[in-house]
Amino acid sequence: MAILFGIIAILWPEITVLSLALLFGAYTLIDGIAALSTGFGNRTPGADRMYMIILGILGVVAGILALAWPQITVIVLLVIIAVWAIVAGATQIAAAVRLRRVIRNEWFLALSGVVVLVLGFLLIMQPAEGAIALIVAIATFALAWGIVLVVLGFRLRALGRTVSAAPLA
Repeated sequence: MAILFGIIAILWPEITVLSLALLFGAYTLIDGIAALSTGFGNRTPGADRMYMIILGILGVVAGILALAWPQITVIVLLVIIAVWAIVAGATQIAAAVRLRRVIRNEWFLALSGVVVLVLGFLLIMQPAEGAIALIVAIATFALAWGIVLVVLGFRLRALGRTVSAAPLA
């Protein structure tokens, strides 16, 4: 299926972009609702609560926009993704800084925030190239992943034959 998806994404990038718009909309809507739930569920006043509420509002708005107008241009979709990524990355970095005395290895959270933040800035700076790169990257990943899984399947099948042919001790 991964190989088929990769081929389809390369052959019909418009369908891929529409699918990405719908998936992005569903993801950010659910993520926004979860962030709002966390923000409003936390009764402790403070900046962490406000970060979650702001991130939640942005996620819900971005999700609704993407689901309501799935045929929006790739540039607009990428700007929505880029703004979401910038805010989400900044929020994750801020949370890592605030949590550094509470949890261990908070740098993982900060690193994930930096990665998302860099993605957001790259998409803002070159949205058209970002759209093509995003489709090609996803398609290439799917093709490579599918090929690896097929090779693994053949190797496991051969291993299964070897194990079943081995005499019992």
